[in-house]
Amino acid sequence: MKLFRSDVYENLLMALDTLWQHKLRSFLTILGVVVGTMTVIVIAAFVAGIDARVSKEIESFGTNSVYAYRFDPGFNFNPTAEERMRKPLSYEDALALQAECPSVTYAAPFMSPVDFTGGPFTERVNVRRREIEMTNATVQGTLPTYFRMGVTTIAEGRYFTDEENARRADVAVIGRDVANTLFPYTGALEQELMIDGRYYRIVGVLAEREIFLVGAEDPNNENKAVYLPYLTLQRLYPDVEDNFIMAQAEPGKMNQALEEMREVLRRRRRVPSDKPDNFGVQTSDQIIQQFGAITGGVFALMVAISSVGLLIGGIGVMNIMLVSVTERTREIGIRKAIGARRRDIVTQFLIEAATLTGLGGVIGIVLGSLIALLIRTVMPTYIPVWAPVVGFAVSVALGVGFGLWPAWKAARLNPIEALRYE
Repeated sequence: MKLFRSDVYENLLMALDTLWQHKLRSFLTILGVVVGTMTVIVIAAFVAGIDARVSKEIESFGTNSVYAYRFDPGFNFNPTAEERMRKPLSYEDALALQAECPSVTYAAPFMSPVDFTGGPFTERVNVRRREIEMTNATVQGTLPTYFRMGVTTIAEGRYFTDEENARRADVAVIGRDVANTLFPYTGALEQELMIDGRYYRIVGVLAEREIFLVGAEDPNNENKAVYLPYLTLQRLYPDVEDNFIMAQAEPGKMNQALEEMREVLRRRRRVPSDKPDNFGVQTSDQIIQQFGAITGGVFALMVAISSVGLLIGGIGVMNIMLVSVTERTREIGIRKAIGARRRDIVTQFLIEAATLTGLGGVIGIVLGSLIALLIRTVMPTYIPVWAPVVGFAVSVALGVGFGLWPAWKAARLNPIEALRYE
C-alpha cells in the first residue's frame, strides 16, 4: 500500500512538472474544461439562488396557504382556451370555504379591476393625491380575514374591520411604495387618496415587503398595493366578477383542507362526479415544486450546452496526450526496459491527464465562484456544496476518460522500438 502511494505521488509530481514545462500548451488544452466547469458553477449558483429566494418569498405568504382560482394558480403562463372560459370564483365561494371547511381557518377573496395575469404592462387604476398621480399602483378589494392570516405586517395605523367592510366604508390600507410616492414629505396615515374621483381615508400602511418573484412594476407587487374593503371596491366596480381566493389551513391539516375545498367548490360549481375540476387549487409547496421543475429543466438544458465545452476540452486532452506519448516514446522505452509494467505506464499517463483536467476544473470553479459573487450584486446567487465537488469530479473523470486511449497506446509500445525512436 505504501509503495502504491509512493508511485501515485511520484506520478503526480511528474505530471505537474510536465505541465509546468509546457505551460501555454497545457492552458490552451484545458481551456474548454475551464469554460465548461465555470459555466456549470455559475448556472448552479444562479438556479439555486433563485430557488431559495422564490421559496422564501412564497413561504412569506404562509406555509399553510392554499390558493384557488378559475385556472391553476402559480406559474401558469399559458392558460388554455377552456380555462379562460371558465366561470370565475365568487365572493360567496370564499365565504362558503371558510364556513364549510373545518380544516380551513380563514378564506379571503381578492377582487380587482387590474388583470393580474397580464404582466407588468397591465393597465392600472390611477391613484391620486392632489397633483401627484401614481399610475402603477394596484387597487384590490379583500376581507379583513386576509390580514388575520399573519402574512402581512402593518407599519403604521391598523387594518380595516369587518364592520367597515359591511358598511362599505371609504377606507384603505396601502403598501409602502404608495405611501412614499403620494406622501413624500408627510405621513400617509389618516390622509386621503383619490380613486376614480372618490376619496378614501388611509387607515394603515404596510411594512415594506422584500420582492423578488415579481418585478417592481408587476401588479402582484404588494408594496404598490391599495387594499380597500371588498364590498367597497365591489360598489366602485360592480362589473368586475373575477376573484382569486387565498385560504389558510389549520396546522397539520393541509391535505384535509385541500380535499374539503375541492369538495365545496365542485358542489357549488355543479361539477359532475365524472368530470375534472373546472378550477385550480394549489398549496405553497406545490407552487414551489412547480417552480423547481421549471428551473430544473432550465438547469439541465444549460448544463447540456456547457457540456460541449467539456467535450471540446476532453478532445483537446486526448490530442495533447497523444502528442505527449509521441514526444516521450524514448522515455517510455527506458522505463519499460528497467522494469516498468504496462499498468505503471497506464497509471502514469492517466494521472497526468487527470491532473491536467483537474487543474482546469479548479480554475473553472474559482472563476465561476467569482462570477457568481459579482452576479449576487444584482441577482440572488447561492453556490450549493455539491456544485464544486461535482465540477471537480467531472473534470478529473474527463481526463481519465479521454486519457485512457493515449495511456493504453503508450503502454503497448515495444520497448526495443521505443529505445530506437529519435
